[in-house]
Amino acid sequence: MSEQQTDNNPIIFTENCCVKVRDLIAEENNPDLKLRVFVNGGGCSGFQYGFTFDEIVNDDDFQISKDELTFLVDPMSYQYLIGAEIDYTESLHGSQFVIRNPNATTTCGCGSSFSV
Repeated sequence: MSEQQTDNNPIIFTENCCVKVRDLIAEENNPDLKLRVFVNGGGCSGFQYGFTFDEIVNDDDFQISKDELTFLVDPMSYQYLIGAEIDYTESLHGSQFVIRNPNATTTCGCGSSFSV
């Protein structure tokens, strides 16, 4: 499944996110890498977010393209990420990918765990 990044896309990848992903792919020297965003059980609030680079696109993955990058989301994770914005922030507390998810009813203090 493939979709193009538009203003009405169900998952938004910010410009900061794209810049960081492009930098990380360049560091790995592997232009075939795609950022996989996923949700799995665990964390202090029930679910937690995860990020990994992947060369393999599964048949049922949602592929979202933006700025010549491809982001992958599996179907189970996609349902929890609809409406979310994935960003990359740098602050005094560190640098990290951040998900602003309107589906999350509660989040933990670290921001990487949530419940629905």
